[in-house]
Formats: sequence, structure tokens, C-alpha cells
Amino acid sequence: MKVSKAQAQANRAHIVETASQLFRERGYDGVGVADLMAAAGFTHGGFYKHFGSKADLMAEAAACGLAQSSGSTADLDGTAFIDRYLSREHRDARGSGCTLAALGADAARQSPAIKATFAEGIERMLAEALARSGQTPDESDQHTVRAAKINAIAQAVGALMLSRACPDDSPLADEVLETCRRDLHARSSKP
Repeated sequence: MKVSKAQAQANRAHIVETASQLFRERGYDGVGVADLMAAAGFTHGGFYKHFGSKADLMAEAAACGLAQSSGSTADLDGTAFIDRYLSREHRDARGSGCTLAALGADAARQSPAIKATFAEGIERMLAEALARSGQTPDESDQHTVRAAKINAIAQAVGALMLSRACPDDSPLADEVLETCRRDLHARSSKP
């Protein structure tokens, strides 16, 4: 049975979204093509009609996840973002959470294409964070403001990763989130 171009595009988008979630839950090496296609509701054989390789899908899924991560914070101010991002709920929702925290360490061991996808996503997050902050620094302050945003993103992502590395019931997992949440709140309230 022939599939229309529109349906083929919808199928591909569904596979990418499914892959994005599964990769965040299990890591790149924890998901095989057969498992991924089954989770998306398709046969293993159909994979190569959509993608040249698993690496191609990984890059596309990373872009999808990074866009979702970025888009999910669009309506939050700094305080609400920090509270949501550094929460136990976000920590435990790996598959629907931040792609940077879920796959950043995996991406570091992947192809230049996947690393480039992550770099583009990080740049987009920085640009959006700067735009949301309402700050319009003059040229001499741009580096300082950008550095502060990089520091905040790195601290939040690192805190989430450290918390996830602890056992689920570990008091340390919660302490990492709370400590970094307090610090980021204190820094964001300074002029």
C-alpha cells in the first residue's frame, strides 16, 4: 500500500518524537532501531525508508528534543523556570525533560553532527534566555550577561545530572537540587 507524502512526513515526525523521548529515557546506546520502531508503531524494516542511519535519527531527535526543551520554558520567568527545572518532578521525568541533562554526556561521545546539533540548541537557549530576561546590554556588557546565562544553564543542567546520578531515594539527590535552586534564585535577584 502506497503512503502519501504527507503521511510519510507525519510518520517520520512521529518516529523522531518517539526517538527523542526514548533516547532521553535510555541514552543513545540504550535504544535499538527495532525497539524504537516498535515503540513508534512501525516495523523495523521501515526505518531505512526514513533515515540513512541511526546516527541521522539521533541528530534529528536531538534537535527535536532541544526545541521542545527550549519551547517548554518560553512562558516561564526566571524564578518559575528555576523552580520547575530543578524539581524532583523534572528530575524523575527523564523522557519528557531537558535533552541537555538527559543526553549531554552521551552527546560528548557522538559524531560531530550530533555535537553540532547540541551546540546549536545551546546557542538557541542562550539567545532565548537573553531575550526573555529583557536585558539589552550595551556592547561592553554583552559578554558579562552572556557569561552569566551560560553559568546559570550549566549549573542547572549539572545539578539535574548530579541529582539523577544519585539513587532515587537519596537525600543527596534532593539536596543538590535545593542547593542549586537557592543559589540560582539568589543570583537572579541581584541587579
